[in-house]
Amino acid sequence: MSPINRLTCALFSLTLASVFAGCAPGPAAADRESDAERPKLGLMTSLPLYWPLGAGVSDIAGGELEKPWQRRALEERYQLVPLDTLTPIPALSPDDPETDPLAGLDRVAIIQPRGLSPADNVALDNWVRAGGQLLIALDPMLTGEYELPIGDPRRPIDTALIPPVVERWGLAVSYNPEQGSEVTYAELPGGPLPLVQAGEGKVVAVVGEENSCITHESKSLARCDAIGEGTVTAVYDAAAFEHVGPVGEDHSAINALLDYAFQ
Repeated sequence: MSPINRLTCALFSLTLASVFAGCAPGPAAADRESDAERPKLGLMTSLPLYWPLGAGVSDIAGGELEKPWQRRALEERYQLVPLDTLTPIPALSPDDPETDPLAGLDRVAIIQPRGLSPADNVALDNWVRAGGQLLIALDPMLTGEYELPIGDPRRPIDTALIPPVVERWGLAVSYNPEQGSEVTYAELPGGPLPLVQAGEGKVVAVVGEENSCITHESKSLARCDAIGEGTVTAVYDAAAFEHVGPVGEDHSAINALLDYAFQ
């Protein structure tokens, strides 16, 4: 990528981050005090978790959109930091430092992302190995209803792309298209986690490293407790973050998953 294109991308990313972080209008004083009491959670997603589906920049800037129930669930515990890239952004001046979107974050949730670039994979791996705690949800077949046509850039990614870094951590994912569409549950210490058309994972060998990953009995979750100094929790389904039949607006399922990932 040319220096001009890199600069353009940097400006675009910074603008998006400002808008989606809610910089216009600013939060009320009570909200700012509440944010200060909660730890930060970086959030990257293609799902309408932070703003309603189809929301445009003008809608967001107006400050009158109702928060999605998933965002309210996450904000019960965390101050959300929206991420549209994981890669350090070049400085606008040669004398200034680059901007690292992962700096200052101990926890990150990546929920059905649009796809991670090679640089994103490297940045994420480095961040985890330095002590970061990651929750990554990769759904092979979304089952929520989204009233936008296929091809609309605002529509969530229906089939997750598995980032290469996942295999580097010792995890492999597959999908059985013959499975039923009923809701099943993975039992977690904090409560049941709904699963619909979920993927199945297994632990694979990592060249030159000891694999610390353990697959949950449901086969749709895995936890790696020693990726360098950090941890990775992978779930091969996103039903807990969607409106799926009886699941509904279930804060308890999201809370159970957060407990499992960030214990």
